Amino acid sequence: MLFSLLNSATASIARGITAAFALAALAALSAPHDARAQQTDGSKVVATLNGEDITERDLEMTLSDLQDQLGQVPEEGRRAAALTALVDIRMLADKAAAEGLGEDEEFLDRLEFLRQRALHNAYFKQEVVDKVTDADVRARYDREVAATPPENEVRARHILVETEEEAKALIAELDGGADFEALAKEKSTGPSGPAGGDLGYFTKGRMVPEFEEAAFALDAGAYTKEPVKTDFGWHVIKVEDKRQVQPPSYAEVEPQIRSVLLRERYFELLSAMRAEADLEIRDPDLDAAMKSRETSAE
Repeated sequence: MLFSLLNSATASIARGITAAFALAALAALSAPHDARAQQTDGSKVVATLNGEDITERDLEMTLSDLQDQLGQVPEEGRRAAALTALVDIRMLADKAAAEGLGEDEEFLDRLEFLRQRALHNAYFKQEVVDKVTDADVRARYDREVAATPPENEVRARHILVETEEEAKALIAELDGGADFEALAKEKSTGPSGPAGGDLGYFTKGRMVPEFEEAAFALDAGAYTKEPVKTDFGWHVIKVEDKRQVQPPSYAEVEPQIRSVLLRERYFELLSAMRAEADLEIRDPDLDAAMKSRETSAE
């Protein structure tokens, strides 16, 4: 099925050491209409704070980095909210720098980590996001649809009772012209009884074998002439409709497929880099944990 590729690719995310960064970057960098896509002249000065310029680019970066928070603000007030946030950040940052907090070793380590993360995200956009095209996404969709074998599904109702005698009595009533849906509401002990026994559409493999075999053997509009026994009890089954499952439209799954391709490309990139990296783990416990992680991922 088309969604099998989505499930398998999603499972592989758990095996990526820096996958969290990639997903954050994907959300920030692949959105087509974010603040970055609308920048004009980034050097334009929009305000000053204590004599220091605040440029259009500064405002755009604030909008981008704080999009989760600022996204809740109505669009007409978003730039003003971004400027307020940026002014607050700069005032506190200037105060912290004046008190020497910028020289703290832990702060500098954190700053270096953030620098590396920003570079990671920039490279992710350049080598992953920008390299996955609309044509790539469409080609994967077409390939998956072509590779998906036709599958049938039925829409069925059933009446579940405890004994074979009860089921046979129900079939006799149906033969006499009784309404299946009404009988299900009145007689069925199953959870679908109040809904007239309606189970909706289902494909093979969704129901227990005995029930499935009987349902798929019926024509639309027909009901079983003999009770069907399963571990749940005795069933009388009616098939309302039979049809071939249609694949989801391209528009429905385009975002998921694009995400799959981004993840695949990202992990291919990481795999190639890891093969060339000279990684030495000196902590024995951490080394053992890494080996265990690699084994479980295989």
